[in-house]
Amino acid sequence: MKRLYYFSKSKLQFIEIKHYKTKLSIYLSFGIVCLVALIFTVYSLALSMFGFDSYSSLNKENKLLHKKLDGVLIQYESLNKELDSLLIINNELRLAANLEPISEDEKKIGVGGGYFDNELDFLSDDSQLKLQQAFNYMDEITRKINFEKKQYIDISGKLKENKRLFESIPAIKPCSGTVAMHGFGMRFHPILNIRRMHDGIDIITDRGTPVHVSGNGTVDFVGYRGGLGLAVEIDHGFGYRSVYGHLSKINVVQGQKVLRGDTIAKTGNSGLSSGPHLHYEIHHNGVKQNPIEFFFDDLNFFKASKVRK
Repeated sequence: MKRLYYFSKSKLQFIEIKHYKTKLSIYLSFGIVCLVALIFTVYSLALSMFGFDSYSSLNKENKLLHKKLDGVLIQYESLNKELDSLLIINNELRLAANLEPISEDEKKIGVGGGYFDNELDFLSDDSQLKLQQAFNYMDEITRKINFEKKQYIDISGKLKENKRLFESIPAIKPCSGTVAMHGFGMRFHPILNIRRMHDGIDIITDRGTPVHVSGNGTVDFVGYRGGLGLAVEIDHGFGYRSVYGHLSKINVVQGQKVLRGDTIAKTGNSGLSSGPHLHYEIHHNGVKQNPIEFFFDDLNFFKASKVRK
């Protein structure tokens, strides 16, 4: 067994180190214990200064975020139900505006599959599920809102068109007087003494009675037209036209814009006529209609006009 020596300056000789292994083990063990104690002390000090407070703060923040996320999901679900109710109301509005209702297939157009950010994979399964639900609700609500915007534009445009249509339809009796018994259809002509089609109705009234245009439109013809004598024809748009015949005087010119109730002429006895009256016709898409079906019994336009004046 080897021996270890060290040189003593005081004694000027080499002296043997006895039991050096035991002493070395003791010194090393003591050093390790001191190092571990130092590391533990530093770690404990750092944890007490930063770790516990940060952990507690993060834990509280995490619970608050979970609570907020639950609230967002509830709000999204409520908003989604409100949009579904709005879809039903919009379908009713479409019917009221004379538009076709939206089919179930059309409602499903544009439905997305949602999306999810893979960078959030570190979250717990419960948190990922809630976020996925929130993203899906957001995607569905956005789609429904865009869909409703388009429906609003369609309904708004149709209602404006309907307003123009309602203002243009020849919907009033054009002058005061009594509608002749023979009415619209086949009849025995009082002058020609033959059966022939009567394309309108005759309103028996005194010569010079004001004739009112029955709907908004544009004067398309002014002048003499065969047996109708002095006549006016109005283009109301939407396929509607009205004709006024046997007039004594005309107050409008071709191309002039007129509004329902405007005085366009006066009754007379011009053309092939047996006495003073107004011959009145309504055409729709080239087909002659019975004007009586366009009179509204609950509206006396002439009395209403006097009240407005």
